[in-house]
Amino acid sequence: MDNLLAARVQMGFTLGFHMLFAAFGVGFPLLMLVAEGIALRGGPAHYLALAKTWSKANALLFAVGAVSGTALAFELGLLWPGFMLFAGSTIGAGFATEAFAFFIESIFIGLYLYGWDRLSPLGHWLTGIPIVIGGTASAALVVSVDAWMQHPVGATALLQTPAQAAPLAMLFTNPHWFVMALHATIACYAATGFTLAGVYAFGMLRGRRDRLHKAALRIAMILATGAAILMPLTGDMSGKAVAAFQPPKLAAMESQFRTEAAAPLRIGGLPDARTRTVRYAIEIPGGLSWLAYGRTSAQVTGLDQVAVADWPNLPVTHVSFQLMVGAGALMILIALYYWLAVRAKGPGLTRGVLWALVIGGPLAFLALETGWVVTEVGRQPWIVYGVQRTADAVTPVPGLLGYLIGFALLYLLLGLTVLWLLQRIEREAPAVKEAA
Repeated sequence: MDNLLAARVQMGFTLGFHMLFAAFGVGFPLLMLVAEGIALRGGPAHYLALAKTWSKANALLFAVGAVSGTALAFELGLLWPGFMLFAGSTIGAGFATEAFAFFIESIFIGLYLYGWDRLSPLGHWLTGIPIVIGGTASAALVVSVDAWMQHPVGATALLQTPAQAAPLAMLFTNPHWFVMALHATIACYAATGFTLAGVYAFGMLRGRRDRLHKAALRIAMILATGAAILMPLTGDMSGKAVAAFQPPKLAAMESQFRTEAAAPLRIGGLPDARTRTVRYAIEIPGGLSWLAYGRTSAQVTGLDQVAVADWPNLPVTHVSFQLMVGAGALMILIALYYWLAVRAKGPGLTRGVLWALVIGGPLAFLALETGWVVTEVGRQPWIVYGVQRTADAVTPVPGLLGYLIGFALLYLLLGLTVLWLLQRIEREAPAVKEAA
């Protein structure tokens, strides 16, 4: 395995691992704040029990997310020195702003955990608000770095006169940033909501149909449903941004080999770069033109306008995009199925509904992870789109395969430890035996 492939695999693996925990860092604080808020307003005691259990789980997942995020920062210097030499002064500003939000979140997590029975009920609840704000802001601010890599505002000036560069302006006046940050944040809320709903639905399948499980499921599904409904809207905004700033990525996502008006939207299919065809796809005439530009007759740039050496990996980009969209659609159907069942049956959910909710958790993370695969693989072969190639940024130092194996083993151990600790938190959670 050469250096470029080993570095890309390691970066992709660690980013994918980090995203599992970063998503909970965004969504979990809102859930525990809502649960405690209901208890504060005179709700049943099991809402307070939920908030205490969720605060412990959030602290654990936050800690692991911080460790895995730190590893990613080290990997930028270890694996991509050429990129850091060129762009370090710019992306450093993005990481610095994210650090402020991270510090706020970490400080108030400590206050929240320490403050049980030490602060007044209202004072304790108020300490949860900065955790929600800090978690969301942290995710949105760090996305500015990736958004700049996708659409490098001011990169020409950075190359010519680096001393005069304005990193904050380059990052936060980038029109791609807001769209990416909004879509990524909503996806984190969806992943958290559906995963928590799946956990409590599985508990109910095992006979734990107490008030705590039903309340937790209801709160999680409110968050999950809201996020699932918003995701297609923010996804549409993201798609239009890609069409405007990265036409080759859009062409790879839909395997649009030739430039044409009234370009079709493809559902499914396997791209064949040799014959420049897509097999087994269902095509909706004019669908891609309408989604990208708002007109079914609009012309969509195809891969025929791009040198073959500059094509992203077509099978990975296209299939990942299809999986992301398919998972998102199924999440909406699962949410609809749940609320229709609640309306028809009340709190007594059938096993079919509960199993659908269990499946919803992995689907949400499938959508989250494949979305990032589309974002990153679709940018290739550029590490900074149109400015610096990934191959020119990788370290020439040999032996990266050893680092890859070492990081994989470390993360495997870390993941198993997290699962064990979460099981302990679940076992120590108070049981509520009364039926609702």
